[in-house]
Amino acid sequence: MFHKEGQKIIVTTFFLVVALILVAQFYVSPEWLRFVVQIVALVLLILVLQFFRNPKRPVTPNFDEILAPVDGKVVVIEEVEEPEYFKEKRKQVSIFMSPVNVHVTRYAASGTVTYSKYHPGKYLVAWHPKSSTENERTTVVLHTPKFGEIGYRQIAGALARRIVNYAEEGEQVTQGQDAGFIKFGSRVDLLLPLDCDISVKLNQKVVGAKTCIASLRQKDD
Repeated sequence: MFHKEGQKIIVTTFFLVVALILVAQFYVSPEWLRFVVQIVALVLLILVLQFFRNPKRPVTPNFDEILAPVDGKVVVIEEVEEPEYFKEKRKQVSIFMSPVNVHVTRYAASGTVTYSKYHPGKYLVAWHPKSSTENERTTVVLHTPKFGEIGYRQIAGALARRIVNYAEEGEQVTQGQDAGFIKFGSRVDLLLPLDCDISVKLNQKVVGAKTCIASLRQKDD
């Protein structure tokens, strides 16, 4: 299954690859060069198809857990001062997506969208410390039943030049539901309350809508 955001690119790439293979078959020589051109064209098509794949991941909503919004690797776990919406300290968990990861953004929790804003910006590499505040990005905040308000940012990288965000203020959303897409390498920051327990470690690989990122801190009796 492929994401709807890739439909035009997939169709265009398919016809270009078919045309390239046919041109190579009839007009390129010697034979070894023809073979190389055709293989490169097929590899290009495979790369585009794998980038826009959208695997189904059924989720039973769990109000006690924050799930990974994307596939990738945890590159930041720290307390930060969040100046845009919360204007207070938050626990930030950042997940870096390489071009080979699934790039679908999924809602990390069920709740109501209370804030959704797009920011134009730079295209620093996604792991750059200033990418969270200076790169092209969207900021979304959800009000959840148990965690209160949580936020996430879709951040463009050096190659990512388009962020797709489906979150609309006032909308009711469900954990694991499709929240958007980022094209060609990027990062997502989760902004969580200080009183939650982080369940992942630095450099851990996570799977969107499957890996638990944080849970409610158990209160002492």
